Amino acid sequence: FSFYPGKNLGACGEGGALVTNNSEFAKRAKSLREHGSSVRYYHDEIGFNYRMEGIQGAVLGVKLPHLKKWTRERQRVARRYAELLADTPLQLPREAGFAESVWHLYVVRHPRRDELKAHLDANGVGCALHYPLPLHLQKCYASLGHKPGDFPVAEKAARECLSLPIYPELTDTQIQRVAEVVRGFFSK
Repeated sequence: FSFYPGKNLGACGEGGALVTNNSEFAKRAKSLREHGSSVRYYHDEIGFNYRMEGIQGAVLGVKLPHLKKWTRERQRVARRYAELLADTPLQLPREAGFAESVWHLYVVRHPRRDELKAHLDANGVGCALHYPLPLHLQKCYASLGHKPGDFPVAEKAARECLSLPIYPELTDTQIQRVAEVVRGFFSK
């Protein structure tokens, strides 16, 4: 689990949790997060410093009791977007039939994504591009030899995806404003 500050349950800095029911995996993970050490100051392998600071845990402890309420509010925002944007050319996100989304992001898709983003920006509506470059085209994976066109679905998604504002405190008036600006783009 990621506790990055922008997540639904975010700390005020870096943090995360790993959950497993495999004792060997847990033992290895604990060693890796502690510089590869199973006994303090004795390192069996090269590891990392992935220990979460106590202050991050304290922040999460204060926030955790509010998570269900915040999730319901995010779900409210997502439902409202779905209602208000249903008849636009956007491809809207859908929940899988077997799960209930917590709506960390509300990602819409459209081939004119960059123009839509510019329109939203010009009208004071915050939006974001998450993961604008697919992994196979990232510099750090160049040694794998992938080139543009190898993963066309990922490349298309990277060109079309745009995240609309979604957070628990978003009011219905603000949601309507976002929808109006989006609809205004398509009415030009």
